[in-house]
Amino acid sequence: MIHSKFETSVLASKLKEGSLALFPTDTLPALGSCPKYAKKIWEIKKRPLIKPLILMGGCLEHLFEFVHPCAVEDGMKMAEVYWPGPLTIILPTIGCFSNYMNQNSDSLGLRVPDSQLARELLFRTGPLATTSANISGKAPVKDAFEASIQFPHVPMLSPTPWPKPSGMASTVISWDNGNWTLLRTGSVFPKEIL
Repeated sequence: MIHSKFETSVLASKLKEGSLALFPTDTLPALGSCPKYAKKIWEIKKRPLIKPLILMGGCLEHLFEFVHPCAVEDGMKMAEVYWPGPLTIILPTIGCFSNYMNQNSDSLGLRVPDSQLARELLFRTGPLATTSANISGKAPVKDAFEASIQFPHVPMLSPTPWPKPSGMASTVISWDNGNWTLLRTGSVFPKEIL
């Protein structure tokens, strides 16, 4: 089977119409959707609903419109130092937007990847619900070819092969009333977490 590959503007249109998509990031290949279609990600990955997704954006301004005002200042300081890059920042959100991606909390993991291809797509689509492109519980995929094997019917961003990612998941930190907690170690360790 020949995998469906699409250039940025076409794939962005497909995402806005409800499609899933595979695309590169600086850490691991991603599986994404527009937030209102995020349920499809849990289904195709066989991922437990208790495991939240990450909201990935092309720039911090696109993500911080969803952040609760109490966390904006601290979150922005962290984002300005480490984005674009392999740091996921969990912050409280406003409204019910987080319900699309985190059904157990009003907080959401946010990230701007250090990948030109990913950011070009994200600027066209707006923030996307994302996760690593692998079946839940299986090893992460390393490239477009492996992603296409895991999800043969999901459209993929072209051109391929994609730039080589680090192969290590993002570091995850969480904010709570001015304090940061390290939840997952990745390729970056924020000096603010000591």
